[in-house]
Amino acid sequence: MMTKPAVAASQSDQARNKIIVALDVATADEARAIVGELGGRVGAFKIGLQLFTGAGPTFVRDLAATHKIFLDLKFHDIPTTVARASVEAAKLGVWMFNVHTLGGGDMMRAAMAAVDEVYSREDASRPLIIGVTLLTSSDAAVMTEVGLRGETGDRVVSLARLAHTSGLDGVVASPIEVTAIKRAIPDAAFLAVTPGIRGNLATGDDQKRVTSFRRALAGGSDFVVIGRPITAAADRAAAVEQLVDEVAEGAE
Repeated sequence: MMTKPAVAASQSDQARNKIIVALDVATADEARAIVGELGGRVGAFKIGLQLFTGAGPTFVRDLAATHKIFLDLKFHDIPTTVARASVEAAKLGVWMFNVHTLGGGDMMRAAMAAVDEVYSREDASRPLIIGVTLLTSSDAAVMTEVGLRGETGDRVVSLARLAHTSGLDGVVASPIEVTAIKRAIPDAAFLAVTPGIRGNLATGDDQKRVTSFRRALAGGSDFVVIGRPITAAADRAAAVEQLVDEVAEGAE
């Protein structure tokens, strides 16, 4: 009987560490306010295109000195360009960054090789490099529009396999496809990072392939990216606690 609170606390800590809060805001001041409220309550923070464009790499470097940062710029270009950009991203001190799997195997392998070369010389651990599969705003209609054939889930799994064989550390995919990815790639070290997370009662807004935090973890997500359900809440810390409680309640 005495061990139950400790077990519950452990489950809560594990859930918190899997949360990456999306700093989808325009300014460094807005981002710092969110980090100030949530630092120590979640596992990491994501800096995407809007904030990176507005605040720049110096802000990323400063924040990465004290917090785990996922730099979400989705590099997608010719292999040499992506390789060079990947090295610069790694130099910012981020915990993780991504490239786009639709750039192909040569591009992903070039990024991995370039970063590995730099970090092997420095005898240091490199950041995690993961590949974006299909955006959570994409559905069958979007796939048809851009000329991609087949079921959404099949395409995501195929791109995940390509990322794995190209040496990446994992993929970004919707929580809907994670179980299929884990089944297709039986490599415990290969990470599934999932956006499209909402509270149990929330709707999907512009993201179409979504689920709850609890269901995402149950499906095999290693980390989840959560934006508006936390950052738009009147009490952000309370919003985190509510998500964590949902996981604990589901485990009982």
